[in-house]
Amino acid sequence: MKISKAHFRGCLLGGATADAKGYGVKEGGKDLISDNTQMTCFTVDGLIWADERAIRKGVYAYVPCLFYAYQKWYYTQTGNLADKNYGFLLRGEILEWEALFARRGTGQTSMTALGGSIKNKYGTLKNRINNSKGCGSVMRVAPIGMYFWKNEEMAFRIGAESGALTHGHIDAILSSGYYAAFIANILMGASIKEAVLAALRRLKEYKGHEDCTVIIEKAIALAQSNLPVNRAMEDIGEGYTAEEATALAVFLSLRYTDDFDGAILAATTFNGNTDSIAPITGNALGAYHGDAVIPQKWINELELADLIVHGADLLLTKVDMEDLQYETL
Repeated sequence: MKISKAHFRGCLLGGATADAKGYGVKEGGKDLISDNTQMTCFTVDGLIWADERAIRKGVYAYVPCLFYAYQKWYYTQTGNLADKNYGFLLRGEILEWEALFARRGTGQTSMTALGGSIKNKYGTLKNRINNSKGCGSVMRVAPIGMYFWKNEEMAFRIGAESGALTHGHIDAILSSGYYAAFIANILMGASIKEAVLAALRRLKEYKGHEDCTVIIEKAIALAQSNLPVNRAMEDIGEGYTAEEATALAVFLSLRYTDDFDGAILAATTFNGNTDSIAPITGNALGAYHGDAVIPQKWINELELADLIVHGADLLLTKVDMEDLQYETL
């Protein structure tokens, strides 16, 4: 499998531009991103940190590094650290981007969970931090699927563990794993339908998968039906929980596989959680088609577009270079 820079950029830019359209706020000629894209940027930061740390020490610590990256995000939102011993986090180029300090519909579940995580104690698969199944766990995991694009099993596991850092309900945890695996499969060269089904098979290996499986299978069936888009989406849910948001993104990605603009229009005009459904749909279709599918005007008007492109390109340098094909953009 050969993958291009365009697919990595497409994944992050697709999510960010769709997020901005769903958030629906323009300032200074720019479409503003929400906390969903902010946290996605910090996911990139955590993965890069884990990778660079492994080069130095020979040990990968993905989940702790993601936790610390989200603690940096917590600092940008509050001006405080959850623990005074986290002071070493206040460095790194990501904290040089002023727009990441803006409050943009900040998810309270993530804020509360991160604010209470002192002495390096955080939510895990075994030690649940709360019982939240909010979609905030899924919104930020696309970079995990990108980093582990050749290893669906690792994408699912690290995606699930990253979700558990802030969201303790099994549906939120497994939805996060499913979505990361979905992205990985797309980047491995699968069609959207193949990626949906491959990630579903992986999901079914986990205890407690039943609720997530049912709603994703429902989304697949509805995507293949003749039911009008809005009616079908209403049957799935509003998208405020992790499994609903994931299933809605699956539905839109299947129904609008070759129509990025149409998928984002459907997501952003839906009577539900538009600024969550839109970005995860955009991540998937952007990863599938590459960044050329995104209207250039959307990219030109996107806040922090430079940082997002930089993050995608940096992630690309951390995967197996022998299997990569760069395109000049």
